[in-house]
Amino acid sequence: MNLLISALEPSANLHLEPILQQLDNPKISGIFDPKFGEALYSSSEFSVMGLMDVLPKILKAKEAIAEMVFLSRDVDTVLLIDSPAFNLPLAKAIKEKFPDKKIVYYILPKVWAWNKKRVKKVEAYVDIQASIFPFEKTFYKHCVYVGNPLLDEIKVTNDLSIDHKQIAFLPGSRKSEIQKLMPIFREVSKELSEKKVLIVPSFYKNKSLGHIYGDTSDFEISYDLQKSLSCSNFAFICSGTATLEAALIGTPFVLAYIAKKVDYFIGSRVVNLNHVGLANIIMDFENQQAVHQEFLQDEVTKENLLNAYHTFDREAFSQNSQKLKTILAHGSVKNVVKML
Repeated sequence: MNLLISALEPSANLHLEPILQQLDNPKISGIFDPKFGEALYSSSEFSVMGLMDVLPKILKAKEAIAEMVFLSRDVDTVLLIDSPAFNLPLAKAIKEKFPDKKIVYYILPKVWAWNKKRVKKVEAYVDIQASIFPFEKTFYKHCVYVGNPLLDEIKVTNDLSIDHKQIAFLPGSRKSEIQKLMPIFREVSKELSEKKVLIVPSFYKNKSLGHIYGDTSDFEISYDLQKSLSCSNFAFICSGTATLEAALIGTPFVLAYIAKKVDYFIGSRVVNLNHVGLANIIMDFENQQAVHQEFLQDEVTKENLLNAYHTFDREAFSQNSQKLKTILAHGSVKNVVKML
């Protein structure tokens, strides 16, 4: 199989890896983590966070789209993963040049949060719509729920009957996120007697953590998110996929997120959701209870986070965590491989 891939984000590459492992010796090209092979661009060159971060990369994106269209001429299938700001213009450009080229979109644009106009673009330029959330059928009439990749990737569970004597802190993966949350997480950690574990994304392994995280002397450093969460009594987590991972692993947690003021100002006016955590969003669409508490912007204080920790309803969390697994039902890798 000759496959053109567009995987711009670290999470997209994480979900791509098991798919490539199950394909029969595919020939790949495009944008992805270079560990998979020779890439046109490394995905790290396009990774962005926040509206203002996008602007400097627009010209590079246009150039990359033109090159990707050229490469698409000789491939069997195009696989797009997440990143709609790049992948939808790419899909359009490929279809205009090669109308019969098969395009699979895995991890669809989150139109349930904002920008519902993207549905029409997906319908127009994408042949196979691979959804990872059951409720997306409400928005994408022709999508297929393939399952959720985390149910393939998570190999551990947290036994809440065990006192692990450990608390986990996940301040995010972007430098801007980390530098906003770490000062507050340090304050929280000083009030806790348990071992504190700072979970760091693996792509920071060879970088100076002090430059990114500041003082980490109060924490043990871990690069293994799933293992560390499964051995923690509780976690304080920045918004993102990690919140859904914690919910599925069964580790009690609260979400804490501080966005750039301009992003939050715009987002609060265009996003029509009751929650920002993925687990809670899934439960909202199923008319179920929220899985965890959320603290945003000025609500992210030492007092609020500590109070949430000390008053957390573990029994309710455990029940809702199981409901969440039932809703998601199964992993996605096998179904995506069949589609490709």
